[in-house]
Amino acid sequence: MAKGTVTISGETLDRDRVEQLLAQDAMLVFENCDFSGADLARLNLQESGFRNCVLLETSFYAANLSRTRWQRCRAGHADFESADLVDAHFASSDLNNTSWRRAKLASAAYRSCKLTGAAFEEVSYLGLSFEDSLLIGADLRRMSFRKLTLVGIDFADADLSGCDFRDAVFAGGSLRDAHIKDTRFDGADLREADLGGVKLVNAKLFAGATISPRQAAEIVRSMGLNVA
Repeated sequence: MAKGTVTISGETLDRDRVEQLLAQDAMLVFENCDFSGADLARLNLQESGFRNCVLLETSFYAANLSRTRWQRCRAGHADFESADLVDAHFASSDLNNTSWRRAKLASAAYRSCKLTGAAFEEVSYLGLSFEDSLLIGADLRRMSFRKLTLVGIDFADADLSGCDFRDAVFAGGSLRDAHIKDTRFDGADLREADLGGVKLVNAKLFAGATISPRQAAEIVRSMGLNVA
């Protein structure tokens, strides 16, 4: 028998209140609620919805957040470490400086989200997708984006060390000043990406990738050479 849906609107919630709501064994939808600073570690919130919620510094450590939906939420500095976020979808949300360390992100999706400074260390992420999102200064070390089409993703100043972008297609977006030690771009199409800050000393990492004549000229000019 399918669960009923309970909508909670305009409340400020702490752990005790959330546990009371979970005891109803219903699918929960939170609208315009404030969870700031709440400790929701290890709670089972699967299939819940969060709309226009404030979740600043909220802890979801090891929580079950699978199949959750997040729309227009503000969750700066929230902690999702070790959480189960399989098939979770985030849209138009501020997730700056969030921690996703060791989270399960299989089939999770981020669309039009701000993830500046977010840390994705040791996540499991088969089928993870980003679209039209800011990952400025994010820690994405050793993640694979192989053969993906990356639409409007800003990786400026992100730590992409050891990442795999082989055969990826950049539809817009930026790699400006990204950290690309041991990063692979073989076969990648970078013609629509902002490559500002890429130096010739890094050029060998782009062997086999496709760039435009304009991008090539910009890289050469960054070394102080004139392009005639």
